[in-house]
Amino acid sequence: MPEKGGRDSLLAMSAELVAPGAQQERFADYLHRLAQAAGHLDRASPLKLYCTGLLLPGERKSVEPLAARLAPDNVRQTHQSLHHVVAHAPWKDEDILEVVRHYALSAMQQRGPVEAWIVDDTGLVKKGTHSVGVTRQYCGQVGKQENCRVAVSLSLSTAQASLPIAWRLYLPEVWVQDKKRRKATGVPEEIGFQTKPEIALEQIRAAIDRGIPQAAVLADAAYGNDSRFRDGISELGLLYVLGVQSSVSVWKPGQGPLPKRPWKGNGRPPKLLRRDQAHAPVSAKQLALALPPQAWRTVTWREETRHPLRSRFAALRVRPAHRDYWRSQPRPQEWLLIEWPSAEAEPTKYWLSTLSAQTQLRHLVRLAKQRWIIERDYQELKQELGLGHYEGRGWRGFHHHATLCIAAYGFLVAERSRFSPSARAGQVDLPAPKMPPQFRPRGSSRAQGAA
Repeated sequence: MPEKGGRDSLLAMSAELVAPGAQQERFADYLHRLAQAAGHLDRASPLKLYCTGLLLPGERKSVEPLAARLAPDNVRQTHQSLHHVVAHAPWKDEDILEVVRHYALSAMQQRGPVEAWIVDDTGLVKKGTHSVGVTRQYCGQVGKQENCRVAVSLSLSTAQASLPIAWRLYLPEVWVQDKKRRKATGVPEEIGFQTKPEIALEQIRAAIDRGIPQAAVLADAAYGNDSRFRDGISELGLLYVLGVQSSVSVWKPGQGPLPKRPWKGNGRPPKLLRRDQAHAPVSAKQLALALPPQAWRTVTWREETRHPLRSRFAALRVRPAHRDYWRSQPRPQEWLLIEWPSAEAEPTKYWLSTLSAQTQLRHLVRLAKQRWIIERDYQELKQELGLGHYEGRGWRGFHHHATLCIAAYGFLVAERSRFSPSARAGQVDLPAPKMPPQFRPRGSSRAQGAA
């Protein structure tokens, strides 16, 4: 429907949902900022309603149930407006996310500085083959290969809070090469195939360009194992603490590749480093298993309500060895951090880090473990705010829905940081409109003629 359709009635409904009160006033101001970023006045009311609906209680956060909760006496018109603003309106996700970051980060920093930039990806289970990006691939949500789509995100984290600030769909090669499906789902022409680490580096560059407070980059082994990703972060002037697999090759402490061969005066002078059978790198696991007992220390990285989180760690200064025989200079020394819980038969986790050589073990461990703070974000974004509930097939709608979910979550993060650490979706002080008695969204097992 045209964007201007029903604007006055939607404004009235939005005003009714945001009742007087301190929290409601903050929420109304926040929604106003988001609406301004959307650019077009006629997008303001449906965008505000969409964010409000995401914060209200309810199982499904797709467009139809949102419309029914927000306007039980005007479901059809509200559904059309919400669908248009999320699936078709050409506002920029980056502009909305910039507002979210400014608003939430100012509150987050009241409790401490930005400590990490966290790269991650998340899988969203999806049936069929026509929704943008869907294919059979590993899905972290279910822990196995599944029909799903995967998005890469960059989050900012203080010691207590975190928030996604960038979100991009990973488009598998089978989709990149399928012109028919690309056209049907509105994939922009400039989108080609990029690996997840390449998408993440693009997000990191954009964050640097925006002047976001810089911090060490954290990511799991799916990113840390990629030496080009590690090199890319260093080239951008950032530090990192990145998970790696046990098979990653390193030189033992104090060792490195052999120097270039002496020039004999004939041909081009040798430039490349060397290794041989008697002088070769080892895997991180081999190095860990050879460490003496005194190399391991028990470190507590966070105090939990029930019990402190602690484990055994060792940290060594090593040189990564990946294909350094194609280099003329050895790679700089880095930290190899290893975790070996006392109850386990062998080490369980490994990290490479470019933090200073003077970094204390406890700080190195705490930062490596900080990556898990975003697990709460994804849990609430999916379970409470409906991150994976969008039912449309298009590129724009997929990203718009995720952006508005992050926008709604940004308000919760700010509320927690300023006032209530326990604030959850559905617990902000917003009245919850009732759904019409006979309404059932499409796909419901009790569907009875959904609007």
